[in-house]
Amino acid sequence: METSSKERLALQDAMVFLGAIASGTEQAIGESANSISYLAGVNLGRKLSQGVPRTGEIDEALAATRRVLEQNDYLWLFEPFKTHDQKELVRQGEEGLEVMLVFRDCMIRQSLFRFGHVQKGSLCNMMYGFFAGALQNIMGRESSLEIVHAGENACYKKLVVRNP
Repeated sequence: METSSKERLALQDAMVFLGAIASGTEQAIGESANSISYLAGVNLGRKLSQGVPRTGEIDEALAATRRVLEQNDYLWLFEPFKTHDQKELVRQGEEGLEVMLVFRDCMIRQSLFRFGHVQKGSLCNMMYGFFAGALQNIMGRESSLEIVHAGENACYKKLVVRNP
């Protein structure tokens, strides 16, 4: 068996393991699993974004977050998205700056599908936490990431970077 095939099988096994942990944790402790995963994501986002230059511009912050993910081999490919009737990518909402993001390829979604577990659970909360921690370092502001649509091939989410 080629090395890449062995590596792929090892990755798929790890993905099933990750899905099993999420499923078991949610069954064992219920809603608390979301909070624990969120905090784990915040810590991960803070840790991996240490040293990233600060910016007040959301597009620069998203580019920096994307670089952090790529440099750490995290498969969370996302891009800003605007609908045909939207003038700007970034809008000023009541709570802060809002930008819609599409996650086309996501290691969490693939892990959940591989194990057969539903989306929008504790592992998705880890992603929200990651963005919150990274953007806190990069922009110095609180943020939230909300699922608008969770699909098999992509997820559509709203990022809100809170007003200072």
